[in-house]
Amino acid sequence: MSQFIQLHLLTSYPPANLNRDDQGRPKTAKMGGSERLRVSSQSLKRNWRISDVFDDALKTEQTNRIGIRTKLLGVNIYKGLLNKAVKEKDAVKWAQLIASQFGKLKKEDKNDVLAGLEIEQLVHISQAENNAINALVETIATEQREPEKEELDLLRKSERDVDMALFGRMLASSPEFNVEAACQVAHAISVHPVIIEDDYFTAVDDLNNNEDTGAAHIGEAGFAAGLFYTYICINKTQLIENLDNDKALADKALAALTEAAVKVSPQGKQNSFATRAYASYVLAEMGEQQPRSLSASFLKAIDKQESDDFEVTAIARLRKQYQAFDDVYGQCADARYELSVAESKGKLTELLAFVSE
Repeated sequence: MSQFIQLHLLTSYPPANLNRDDQGRPKTAKMGGSERLRVSSQSLKRNWRISDVFDDALKTEQTNRIGIRTKLLGVNIYKGLLNKAVKEKDAVKWAQLIASQFGKLKKEDKNDVLAGLEIEQLVHISQAENNAINALVETIATEQREPEKEELDLLRKSERDVDMALFGRMLASSPEFNVEAACQVAHAISVHPVIIEDDYFTAVDDLNNNEDTGAAHIGEAGFAAGLFYTYICINKTQLIENLDNDKALADKALAALTEAAVKVSPQGKQNSFATRAYASYVLAEMGEQQPRSLSASFLKAIDKQESDDFEVTAIARLRKQYQAFDDVYGQCADARYELSVAESKGKLTELLAFVSE
């Protein structure tokens, strides 16, 4: 049986544009008949994996267990070969040979030498694979020869990095090196209806001392405030397997992911809104039972008619929902830990110890 860890978070953000749609406005979703604010899981995972929290936990001077997601692998190799005095024509060909092991390359463009070095899709590369690439680049540059066929076996099934083990990897051209994600993240949604407002703003030219003191720039930006519910489900058994059965590293990964989830905010429009926020409430659950989200707690949106304190009401709804699931389906988790800022309940250190025990 797999062991699951489930995290349920409530995080309040003041007016912000945390995650933009194709029109530059905050993302939304319909739920329970009302429009909610939304932050995509892709945005959340990206901000967690590049956060200082992940760096502090998983990088040292000696080791780095955070992978690289890029389309520019071939471009990087090409520049590395040029820096080692390889002729440009050879650098292009050798970089293409190496990069194509990780994905299909874009078509060449006679007007842009770099175009044919890009991989069509983002690929996730482990540090072990990156080290192997760097060693091969050093060798072929020193010996001034193209890589041999057996030297191009650069993909690795072992020594996966933590972010790859958590969030998975898909290589269309080499599916045998795919990694099944151990962590699932739902799109965060507001627990109440929202209306997107518009900020009409101007900027003033400091050197304009003329009588014409009109604005040097005029713009508009959509924004909204919200209390978000976020759900994260981690298959700890899968995570340990993905990390070559290194339980200590898996525990470190779980603690880093949890701390990032409760502390790290999406980066959208941070400079304009300074929307730094910690989770106000966290429910962590552990057990071998099949996981279930508690999003049904907010199928009916919280509104002013129900409560003036959305946070207190949201916490009460989550508690009622998991207790109702327990009543109907039996105990849905072997153990639980709660952290509630509003009630001065729980400690982050205890939460991290709980998820990584």
